[in-house]
Parts: sequence; C-alpha cells; structure tokens
Amino acid sequence: MPTAIAVTSPDLVLPPTDHHTPAAAVLPAPAEQPLGAALADVRTLLDQHGHLIALYPSSTPAGHVRRLHTVRALLESDRMALLPLDLPPLGVAVLARQLRQLSLCDFGPGVLATAARLLAHYVHAGAVLGSVARLDRVPVTLKAHAKSWMPGSQFAVLATPEPHLTRLGSPGERPLPGPDFATRMVVAPGRLTTDWVTGTLAPAWRVQAVDEVPPPAGSPAWWGTPRLVEFAAYLPDLPVLHQLVSSVRRETCPWCRSELLGDRCGFCSTPLPPPQAAATGAPDGPAAALPPGPATRQAS
Repeated sequence: MPTAIAVTSPDLVLPPTDHHTPAAAVLPAPAEQPLGAALADVRTLLDQHGHLIALYPSSTPAGHVRRLHTVRALLESDRMALLPLDLPPLGVAVLARQLRQLSLCDFGPGVLATAARLLAHYVHAGAVLGSVARLDRVPVTLKAHAKSWMPGSQFAVLATPEPHLTRLGSPGERPLPGPDFATRMVVAPGRLTTDWVTGTLAPAWRVQAVDEVPPPAGSPAWWGTPRLVEFAAYLPDLPVLHQLVSSVRRETCPWCRSELLGDRCGFCSTPLPPPQAAATGAPDGPAAALPPGPATRQAS
C-alpha cells in the first residue's frame, strides 16, 4: 500500500486528476472527533499503509495542532510525519494532491515527506481580495491599507513563492509574477464577484486549464476577509513531479535512518549536521533544498 497522505479538513481534499490518485485521509479537529476515535483511525492508517504524512496550513488552530501531536505521542509512532505549511489553504490542498500522486511512485516515505517542502516552492498561490485591512501574511503598505477602505477596491495578492500585491484597476497596477513553466490552475470563489483570475491572470500565466473548486473553510481567516477569490497554479503532470523529486540529492537521517531531501527529516525533524561536520567524518552535509529550475520547465 502507498504511504497515506492526510489533511486536517475535508475541503483540503481536491478531486483526483486521474483514476489512479489515492484519496486523502482527514484528521478532524478535537471538537469533531473524540481522542479515542482519532487514535483508532490513525492506528488503522499506519497498519494499512506503514507510514502517514499529515499536511496542514500553519494557520491551523492551536488546539487542532495539539491533537495531531497528542495522537502521534500516544501511539509512540515514528511513522507519522506532521508537516505545517506556510501555503494558503488552497495551496495546501494542491500540494496534498501532488503528494497523493507521488505516493504511487518508487519513493520512500522519508523522501515523500520532505518533497512537500520542495514542491511548495513551485506552487503559485494567491487571491483577489476585497480588502487587505486584515491581511497579515503578506506585506501590505500603508497606502494599500488606506486604499482598501475605498468602496469597490480589489487587490491581487500572491502569497507564494514570493509575496506580491497590486491594486487592480489602479494606474500603477503591476502584473503578478507568474511561473516560467507549464501549470494548471485551481480557483476557489469566495464572497467576491470578479472574473479577473480566469479572464486576465490565467491567460497571462499561460496556464493549461482552469478548474473551479469550493473554497476551503480556512481561507477567510488566512486572507483576513471572506470577500475573496483564491487561486493556485501548480505542476499537474506526474512525470514532471517525479523528475523534479528524483533530481534532488538524497541524504540519510542521522537519527531514524530515513532517506530525505533537503536538510531536515520529515518524520523525526532531526536536522542534518552542518557541512563542516561532514569534513571531519560525520554524515554528509545538507543537500540543496531545490533542484535547478530548468528541470521543471516545459514548453507552454
């Protein structure tokens, strides 16, 4: 059985793009499931799949995060990886689906868990917002704050891979910087009426296709307003994802001996020793967190 991929909310489970992509498990909040049931569900997942990788936005309520750590501690399991992500909720959903696709490939659970950090750099996640007055996850200028109080104002915001904000319709409007590789886009309309994402942004980014999905419940809190349209452009093709992950040098965790990408184990969180330690006979130093960009580029 492939490594199990889990998320913290059903709305973070995007429909599969093919007939082979496995479903994702959902690890509910404490108010939605007693601890005993949560322990039983995770134990079953570990028995069936061997390892479990749980993804959740860094904005997840503290009580929900504590529940995840409590389950892991009570099961005394080093086969459960807990991975907070700085992506917006829709970006987390996209990344979870990518890991679901990759779980069918020839990657061990350690590589799969640390691939999440790698793939996050290739997700272009943002939103069109009716106000940035309460937006605290992307830098907002005082001028933009003032403009957000004007009736009808709309802002295009890119959260990852690099923050960017522009006011739509203004004389100084700047285009959002997009990917230089072929992507597909998912769009989640909230309580804002605009066709800018599908009519302007998607063509400018030359995305291959656009899919509409329901908005994640955590999006209004992440973006600071329910008046939004969230979007995420991503690498959709499994062969490209496989090549991307395969191109990164693998290391061995000095504690649990799992294979990993980058400089920290996804299961036990042990960091690799610094490069100078390798020169004195300790395990090898950290691998590059990202492969060369051209490895992911395609003609669009």
